[in-house]
Amino acid sequence: MLGECLENVRKTHPLVHCITNYVTVNDVANILLASGASPIMADAVEEAAEITSICSALVVNIGTLNARTIPAMFEAGKKAAALNHPLVLDPVGAGASALRTETARNLMTEIRFPVVRGNMSEIKTLAAGNGNTRGVDADVTDTVTDRNLYGAVSFVKHFALEHSCIAAVTGAIDLVSDGSSCYVIRNGRPEMGRITGTGCQLSALTAAFAAANPLRMLEAVAAAVCLMGVAGEVAFSRLRKEDGNMAFRDKIIDAVYTMDVRTFEGTSRYEIL
Repeated sequence: MLGECLENVRKTHPLVHCITNYVTVNDVANILLASGASPIMADAVEEAAEITSICSALVVNIGTLNARTIPAMFEAGKKAAALNHPLVLDPVGAGASALRTETARNLMTEIRFPVVRGNMSEIKTLAAGNGNTRGVDADVTDTVTDRNLYGAVSFVKHFALEHSCIAAVTGAIDLVSDGSSCYVIRNGRPEMGRITGTGCQLSALTAAFAAANPLRMLEAVAAAVCLMGVAGEVAFSRLRKEDGNMAFRDKIIDAVYTMDVRTFEGTSRYEIL
């Protein structure tokens, strides 16, 4: 059950090393705390591997790449892989620039990431080596709909098999696959796209869930994706007339903090293909 994956995060309190987007780092830290996990952020190459060694999981988010942090991503990633810790790659904006695309692909070449989470445009870029990412957002032509669902599922399964990972492709319909099975998840609100950082937050949650559920990784990643979507729905239902996107952001984090297993299980909407 997906609820058990959430309970395990709250029982084990995994420490997650986040080399992440400067734009969203505070929200990433707070959503980890809300879930029951703990965050640590260290992107100096001089300490990246050392900090990784004391953590339960690592998330590498390339949202604000620079020459100083790229070496830290490789050092931390190699240390986490050597320790067999869960690693999550979030290839933010891959396809928008050569630097982002090359960095993401080089990371995947040199380090095996058990989980890769991104939007469809970013994942297609990793698969093909180039893409049409619109900034950090998916290109409209890559939107997963009921009309192209089976083709999208087939692509995500193939990507997961080729890269020996769990691929989590998020958007209007979320897909999570280990190459064999694929969770098709229909939680969330379109208004979540008006908040910067929901994807970054989800990648961090994914690392926490993977660390707390090492023997059921596919289910753990699907649970993290469902939780973010359910939290968005709960948060939206709590908005007042005068509230805007910043209140929505805060209420999403609060919804994760207050989420009970019954609500989570009862409102998660998914099928497995």
